[in-house]
Amino acid sequence: MVDYKELASYAVILIIVLIAAQHLNVVVSGSMEPVFYRGDIVVIEKANFLGIHEFNSSDVKVGDIVVYDAAWFNQPVIHRIIDIKDINGTTMYVIKGDNNNRTDPYYVTSNQIESRVLTWGDNPLVIPWIGHISLWLRGL
Repeated sequence: MVDYKELASYAVILIIVLIAAQHLNVVVSGSMEPVFYRGDIVVIEKANFLGIHEFNSSDVKVGDIVVYDAAWFNQPVIHRIIDIKDINGTTMYVIKGDNNNRTDPYYVTSNQIESRVLTWGDNPLVIPWIGHISLWLRGL
């Protein structure tokens, strides 16, 4: 006999897990050390999650750590906004990894910003080392 309440509770748990997983991002390099390390997982809010705008990507500020669609790399990049410029009426962001010597090679527009790392006080929300499993499975 099928227990529909039990099935419904499993469905709700699965939906919650899937939504939570969409708000986690595995760090794939050491470019943001010592703030977080390769294999850490950061908790993010999305600029557009199923039509819901958890934050407005044009409201990011200097110091925010964002995940953006980089023109120079084949995966989203997690780096910090270090400057904001107005170039011909368009807001452009200068972004850099904390552990990098140079800024990222291109300016970034708000349309490229996919997510922002959530913070508690001044500290990003990080789950250390658990992401190594994902990196191993993906061959990174």
